[in-house]
Amino acid sequence: MLISVQGLGTPPGPENPIWTLAKKYQLTNTYSNYDSIATFNETGAIDFTGLLGDYEDAYVTFEQDAGHILTANLQDRSARAGLSLAGWKPEKGAASQAVEWWEFDFEYSVPPWSDENNFVLDQRGFNTFIKGEAATFLKDQDPRLRLSTVVSKVSYDASGVTIHNEDGSCVQADYAVCTFSLGVLQSDAVTFQPELPTWKQTGIETFSMGTYTKIFLQFPPDQVFWNTSCQYLLYADPTERGYYPIFQSLDGEGFLPGSGIIFVTVVHDESYKVESQDDQVTKDQVLAVLRSMFGAENVPEPIAFMYPRWSLEPWSYGSYSNWPPGTTLEMHQNLRANVGRLHFAGEATSAQYFGFLHGAWIEGRTVGEKIAGLIKGNIQTEEIRYDPLHGTTFVDEYDPTNGFILQATFATYGLEQTK
Repeated sequence: MLISVQGLGTPPGPENPIWTLAKKYQLTNTYSNYDSIATFNETGAIDFTGLLGDYEDAYVTFEQDAGHILTANLQDRSARAGLSLAGWKPEKGAASQAVEWWEFDFEYSVPPWSDENNFVLDQRGFNTFIKGEAATFLKDQDPRLRLSTVVSKVSYDASGVTIHNEDGSCVQADYAVCTFSLGVLQSDAVTFQPELPTWKQTGIETFSMGTYTKIFLQFPPDQVFWNTSCQYLLYADPTERGYYPIFQSLDGEGFLPGSGIIFVTVVHDESYKVESQDDQVTKDQVLAVLRSMFGAENVPEPIAFMYPRWSLEPWSYGSYSNWPPGTTLEMHQNLRANVGRLHFAGEATSAQYFGFLHGAWIEGRTVGEKIAGLIKGNIQTEEIRYDPLHGTTFVDEYDPTNGFILQATFATYGLEQTK
């Protein structure tokens, strides 16, 4: 299982809850060193790492402008426009486009809690702590846990919620928490009865579902052809942006030395392409890139090859959610808000940490606490929702009511930097 803990925490501030769990259950992990990077194009190794600094300089201006737009409640703009106005114009060449992909597409935005990310290579995976935490309140063969059960319909009214499953079984409850991915909600894979109200459906359809695909290759350990001391290998394709752009070695110290394993990441349009084609086509394309980077005579046939197809998985239909340009916090709150006794949680409902596992953790805890209060008889009002929606987000809306559980320190960042 190969995953990451994104943003560990900076004392004395809060620690990422996923990092807390990773330490509690002793998941094997290694620090991701983003400075350990080598660059290539179709002719082989070529140093264009200087462009990384150029992008980061432009990003400072971009971020300051974004802070000013937010705090002054000005018209939003796309990241592309913002970076271009800051002087970053990647159309100048393939190397610039590769650098932008590395800095933006690979993992956009400032990591939460801290800049430190750890790569988890524990073969047990994150389900180690899921099972561990569940064991504190579930017994063996606990009937409350339904595995390999597909939900087909959710019906709800003023008295409760009923979950209908494909096998004909159902579960009735006073309240329910819907944690389907945004991709599942958008696919109409599950029927809601009555239909979700228009404000809720609009919230669901407004946001986008990204796809992030890791493609793994294993080569004979005695024929490893790359520098295993370097964590990242960035490739600038001469004609297509984001074409098998970043390789990560798992053969180095702290990872799986002697394994002969390397993997390449693609996102969005390239993900959809590789997930729709067969393994052989993808393998041939990846090998062609590697052979242009290292020389055809140095790259043997892999002894193993595999990759997931997240956009086709019926329980996910994608990897994680994202916000389209110009989308307001009010629209997101409509995605997040409950519909009567039916509540919603998951990474997509996190205003601060959408796309991250800790976002799902925080949202699950928040909704769980709300329902626990309702069951105990505490009087709680409905979660806020917006109708009509405003065209921009006001600074004072960045509060717990709209999902900002932790202080939104970035909200005035741009103004502070320009004073």
